[in-house]
Amino acid sequence: MKWHTSAEFTPLMLVVSGSEKYKLVATLFQAAEMLTVSWPIDDGEEYLIAIRACRNAIHGEIPAQDARAALIRAADEAGIPVITVH
Repeated sequence: MKWHTSAEFTPLMLVVSGSEKYKLVATLFQAAEMLTVSWPIDDGEEYLIAIRACRNAIHGEIPAQDARAALIRAADEAGIPVITVH
């Protein structure tokens, strides 16, 4: 899998605080980067599941869409609004 491309990851937008209010997440790389660099909490259960899911998807062990779903649940846990297209 090419985890730096968006072919298997449906893009979503996170509404975050700071100067860049909307953060586009269109690849597994961007999802992993968002979770590890910019996430407001680092001890939530859904957060830890999302980190693991991104790693597993990057290694081809689970579908990218499963990692995306985990990211959405982690965002909900952290109080980060998500804009998605179904």
